[in-house]
Amino acid sequence: MSINWYPGHMHKARKTILKTLDKIDVLIEIVDARLPYSSQNPVIGEWRKTKPTIVILSKTDLADPDKTLEWQTYLERQSNVKTLAYQKDDKAKLKQISELCLKLAPNKATELKPVNAMIVGIPNVGKSTLINALAGKLIAKVGDEPAVTKQQQKIYLDNKVILHDTPGILWPKIENPNSGYRLAIIGSIKNTAIEYEDIGFYAAEALLRDYPQRLIERYQLDQIPQSDIECMEAIGAKRGAKQAGGRINLHKASEILIHDLRSGQLGLVTLETPNVIEKELKEVAIQIAKKAEQKANRTKKKQASRH
Repeated sequence: MSINWYPGHMHKARKTILKTLDKIDVLIEIVDARLPYSSQNPVIGEWRKTKPTIVILSKTDLADPDKTLEWQTYLERQSNVKTLAYQKDDKAKLKQISELCLKLAPNKATELKPVNAMIVGIPNVGKSTLINALAGKLIAKVGDEPAVTKQQQKIYLDNKVILHDTPGILWPKIENPNSGYRLAIIGSIKNTAIEYEDIGFYAAEALLRDYPQRLIERYQLDQIPQSDIECMEAIGAKRGAKQAGGRINLHKASEILIHDLRSGQLGLVTLETPNVIEKELKEVAIQIAKKAEQKANRTKKKQASRH
């Protein structure tokens, strides 16, 4: 899936973050628990290097709890990484975030020398909601559409922790096409930049593979569909998504499925696992190597034709 959405303010935010990063003691990255890898910005991983990092898996009230635990174990294998599963209004977890910041930067936890923590995340992963909860008041704008926060700001959590907020940023190119589809499904990419039918069919295939019973229960289907197209047509038929001539309106059926997935109407769903991601990344590496080889061969031919 090709994504052509990289607003100008995201490029500006990227430059601002890089300038501030040297002064930061702890990095807090928020990811969506439904797709912890795909909702991680690979650029942030390059920036942080060995900097202590807290990965917060947000929206766990929408994610498969067993897979959330699996992801926490997987992520904490990385050096200097701690994880925290969080859902809205979990006050106990909010306290743990501040405690982890102080623990990860023990030499700075004083009133005269506070811990500087930077919070980062791609659009629509719940960053603004979490910041408001940490601050105990509404200071960050919250919205269902991505790219709501557009400038950096500081939040004083207490005398020992200063939180630097940043806009949600995507990256110019998503190498793994599956990640592009998953990001579109959860709403991290503006609806105007996606094709509903594309992501609807992708979501149907994923649900048929991992959560077929959820489809049966939600749409009162008589049996498990055997393909993505059969699934979409069954959903459309049950929900009256028809067009002239009685044909199923696949666009409308896709909207219904995506809305139900995003809102949790299909139950607790996680769209990727560590094993799946590792397999996909191997495939991506092969494709990148092939493209590099093809480019090198084209360059050689051009050079040879000049002589």
